Amino acid sequence: MSIISADVIAASNEPLLEQQKRDYLHLTEQLARRRIDIEAVKAKVKRFEVALPSWGVGTGGTRFARFPGAGEPRHVFDKLQDCGVVHQLTRCTPGVSLHLPWDHCSDYSELRGQAKSMGLYFDAVNSNTFSDQRDQPHSYKFGSLTHTDAATRAQAVEHNLAVIAAGQELGSKALTVWIGDGSNFPGQQHFRRAFDRYLDSASKIYDALPDDWRMFLEHKICEPAFYSTVIQDWGSSYLAASALGKKAQCLVDLGHHAPNVNIELIVARLIAAGKLAGFHFNDSKYGDDDLDAGSVSPYRLFLVFNELVAAEHEAVQGFNPAYMLDQSHNVTDPVESLMSSAAQVLRSYAQALLVDRAALDAAQDGNDALVATQLLKKGFETDVTPLLQQLRLEEGGAIDLIGAYRASGYRARVAQQRPASQGGGGGIV
Repeated sequence: MSIISADVIAASNEPLLEQQKRDYLHLTEQLARRRIDIEAVKAKVKRFEVALPSWGVGTGGTRFARFPGAGEPRHVFDKLQDCGVVHQLTRCTPGVSLHLPWDHCSDYSELRGQAKSMGLYFDAVNSNTFSDQRDQPHSYKFGSLTHTDAATRAQAVEHNLAVIAAGQELGSKALTVWIGDGSNFPGQQHFRRAFDRYLDSASKIYDALPDDWRMFLEHKICEPAFYSTVIQDWGSSYLAASALGKKAQCLVDLGHHAPNVNIELIVARLIAAGKLAGFHFNDSKYGDDDLDAGSVSPYRLFLVFNELVAAEHEAVQGFNPAYMLDQSHNVTDPVESLMSSAAQVLRSYAQALLVDRAALDAAQDGNDALVATQLLKKGFETDVTPLLQQLRLEEGGAIDLIGAYRASGYRARVAQQRPASQGGGGGIV
């Protein structure tokens, strides 16, 4: 099912075809001089997929305010349609990650069928025990999986089990667990007991996982708990994943680290330990801003992919990370931001594929710091735009993502179909 007419995409591509052809030929010649086969690189990039977060197609917000955009999705079927547009134009985002109960549906088989008609499937499912829901018996104000009250912990566990059941109906193969549990004052929480309660609760969830599922443990340095967070860094996440078992792994959200933390080093450590679940891609300036991927630190994103491509090149056993965007779009059209981020993620992957691995190994073994860093810069500074555009063109997508999207009039069309949202409140969608 095409959401945007193929004729609209073709009309957008047509005036760009001749220039695209010349640019692609020029890049082909450039890479050939470096003994790089552009078609081999393109084939690898073609297989790369990054999933979309269902919540990412809505306008986000902060603790202070939310300013709704036009044509915001009313329910999960609208969200799926917006995700379908992103994939139709980018051709690299067929996976959709749902968040429950935000995306609760009375008929998951119908939802799965709708996704299939758009060429989409369902990625990891996400549980929500960081906010209270209507008619919920026990509040998560002071924690969920780590709450001092056993009944509250049991409620949080049951919710995760329900999310697993929904995920099975959707065809998902992983559960992502992030909790906001922690403390806001010194002395408020017994650190060791809280972590023990987390392990006890998480083990009940882990035991309910289907045999072919994985459990992604997500950490975050702070917020909403501003003094201490139970799973606050990759070390805590690794300890928990190791205690739970083989199917539990550590998810890396690029916005969930302290400033100047060496995220690519963390990625390398988790790869070596066989505990890298995957990524939530975004960017950050001061805290967990959830900015568009690569909008502030594209080189850092490239360095992360350098570690991933190295592991792929070295055929590290068990290396199978999941990739997803996780962003809050406060002032942009979410569809446009998601497309831009997906393209940036593929750009970083393609650039990392251009690094001469044999030369880099030799420079590292010879302690030649300057040559080693220049080899990385050579990959990063290569403009792979023609390669990405050519791939989209061959797959029926758009050469100019934003141009084609705006020419389609999609946002104006759904704005007429979907009632305007009310602003004024704080918090994400």
